[in-house]
Amino acid sequence: MKNENHTVVSELTFQGFSSFREHKLTLFIVFFALYTLTLAGNVIIVTIISFDRHLHTPMYFFLSMLSASETVYTLTVIPKMLCNLLGLSQPISLAGCATQMFLFITLAINNCFLLAAMGYDRYVAICNPLRYTVMMNKRVCIQLVWGACSIGLIVAMTQVSAVFRLPFCTSEVAHFFCDIRPVMKLSCIDTTINEVLTLIISVLVILVPMGLVFISYVLIVSTILKIASAEGRKKAFATCASHLTVVIVHYGCASIAYLKPKSENTKDQDQLISVTYTVITPLLNPVVYTLRNKEVKEAMLRALGRKLLS
Repeated sequence: MKNENHTVVSELTFQGFSSFREHKLTLFIVFFALYTLTLAGNVIIVTIISFDRHLHTPMYFFLSMLSASETVYTLTVIPKMLCNLLGLSQPISLAGCATQMFLFITLAINNCFLLAAMGYDRYVAICNPLRYTVMMNKRVCIQLVWGACSIGLIVAMTQVSAVFRLPFCTSEVAHFFCDIRPVMKLSCIDTTINEVLTLIISVLVILVPMGLVFISYVLIVSTILKIASAEGRKKAFATCASHLTVVIVHYGCASIAYLKPKSENTKDQDQLISVTYTVITPLLNPVVYTLRNKEVKEAMLRALGRKLLS
């Protein structure tokens, strides 16, 4: 009987926000507004960094890569979620679900390691300023970005292959996109091995880059405290503030989502956490780096000035 059931499931549907039926229109308006701001903010950041020569530095190269990654990351999840809220969502094929999961995992992990690369950049800039241009040359920056992307691709292929080898007996995903655990719950068989694999991968791809960032900032703080002038210390801390804010929220949300015990939260709580790292966190990047970063704000003013003069 099980073998017969396995062949029945060829497409999946999302429960989405079924517990909030009476609030779906409100949720759509809020999420659509946040999504629009996220896209606009990240596109503006990438555009400004590309065209303003003052921002052609390793720090802003990594920021542009992160913004581009965040843009594609949101595209893989949010449009489908918005359609679901309007009642326009169509079933998704297993291949489509696997593709969505693959892109989501690749980009999420890529973002984690890009933040680690940005932490390393800040470490070199503050702790080894005289060797900065040598240690963070163009080749090194490209290698770090390619390394972050490669890790994401390898892990995503491993994770997706493991999940979609499982036989599925039901087709309704208790979520608003093809996340790992909700899809695994559709399986007819015991998924303990897959859950252990998911936990190991989550620990590695969250705690390893987070640990690297932590070590970078321990060394950064140690160096800053040795600076004699208060103004010098303030300036050094200011160069790290935006990155550190994004790091805390990004790794914090990822840890809550993937490192918490399996059954600690309800379905609604899980969806709330998922909304945080798929909708809110990607918006944080352009907000923090435009409102708190003096150089980006100055570049935006220069761009606006050229636009008005032309």
